[in-house]
Amino acid sequence: MEGYILLNITDKSLVSDYSQGQHSFKNVKLKGEEFQNLVEELIEILPNYYIEPLSMASTLERLGKPAAAAKLRLKLPEVTKIRSGDVGEIITTDYIDEQTVFSVPIKKLRWKDHRNMAMRGDDVIGVLINQENQTIKFLKAEAKSNQSLSRNVLIKARDELDLDEGLPAPHALAFVAERLRETGSQAVADLIEKAQLVDGIGNNQVEHLLFTFTASNPETLQKEAFEGYNGNIKQSSVGFQVSNHQEIIASVYQGVLDGLDD
Repeated sequence: MEGYILLNITDKSLVSDYSQGQHSFKNVKLKGEEFQNLVEELIEILPNYYIEPLSMASTLERLGKPAAAAKLRLKLPEVTKIRSGDVGEIITTDYIDEQTVFSVPIKKLRWKDHRNMAMRGDDVIGVLINQENQTIKFLKAEAKSNQSLSRNVLIKARDELDLDEGLPAPHALAFVAERLRETGSQAVADLIEKAQLVDGIGNNQVEHLLFTFTASNPETLQKEAFEGYNGNIKQSSVGFQVSNHQEIIASVYQGVLDGLDD
């Protein structure tokens, strides 16, 4: 994981936990007094999710600040729905890196086809490597960002997690492995390819995370969906409630853009 600040959303929130067998549900409600802190931290980390810092530094050194600002501006989505989805994915990735045993090996948003389009494939894939026996486990995560959570959103999320028999999508794993090779992380890419192409991936090597980012209280609907799961893959469900959902998204992107003009 690259060095950058973590959002620590659980430290900024009121948290309640619920478990059922091997599965867990966590309701995380942002404290009102932490809103601006979260905005400022998101403004700080968001550019790194779109452009690799060394690439940004190289452009800055060679071509100057206006060119570096233009480079980032071309990567930032303009469409509200896409911005919402991207922020949800960024917070989910941060949560995985901070709060779980898994880590997210690539920042997928750097490879978007178009800034105003959503990416295909699994939202986020985390990995857990056992260095002693050189084996790997996967976290298949679905991130949903909505002003108001609905059953339809959760049904869609469940369907997406259950695709490919609940395993990470083959093309998504191949994408991660190729990007890791391009960035010099050969060892992790090798483990992913070996698991996918030689050993095969079993349900005991996979966990699911459903992460929602919403203004409405997710507890009733998300707990209902969580309890309705009858498969055998370990489930984690997290509902992150921010009452100013739309405001935080707008404030973060505006803050980044304002910084480019300074």
